[in-house]
Amino acid sequence: MPWKSGPLGPRNASDDLWALAPVAVKMRAELKPGLGRGGPLESSHGFTLMELMVATAIMAILTMMALPLARVTIQREREKQLRQALWEMRDAIDRYKEAADRQMFQTKVDSQNYPPDLDTLVKGVEISGGKKLRFLRSIPEDPMTKSKEWGLRSMQDDPDSDSWGGQNVFDVYTKSEGTGLDGTKYKDW
Repeated sequence: MPWKSGPLGPRNASDDLWALAPVAVKMRAELKPGLGRGGPLESSHGFTLMELMVATAIMAILTMMALPLARVTIQREREKQLRQALWEMRDAIDRYKEAADRQMFQTKVDSQNYPPDLDTLVKGVEISGGKKLRFLRSIPEDPMTKSKEWGLRSMQDDPDSDSWGGQNVFDVYTKSEGTGLDGTKYKDW
């Protein structure tokens, strides 16, 4: 190697190459990945087939787990609506009976002061002073059967009877034959 002389003393040709090293590193860093070269430093774009299969399998498992949970959630919500509707109507029946017991209006002798039907709770009864007393805004829909037809029991009916005698409305129940999440029949609620 030939020696050259510089301001700091004698230098050889390899010193000139080392001086260019930072420039080469800077140029290498400015190269964009994917423009040629190949090798371990080049970044990959997209997913491999195996990665896609694993992601699809995970999504399928999560979906299969979510479906039963969604069904239970929907059933629980319908049961909540059923309980609310039954409570509303039973409360209206109780308020009717209480008002009749206080003799705010006249009832039939054999009715034992219970309403003759559910429509009476909605239409209301006339009390003294010409005012109407209503006990229910409307007959709620049965969330299990999707109808406004409810099973009715009168005071004179057998507690396990599915037929209504028609004398009065002592209790209401759903006509659904389904079973609740707690294992009891809906019509027994």
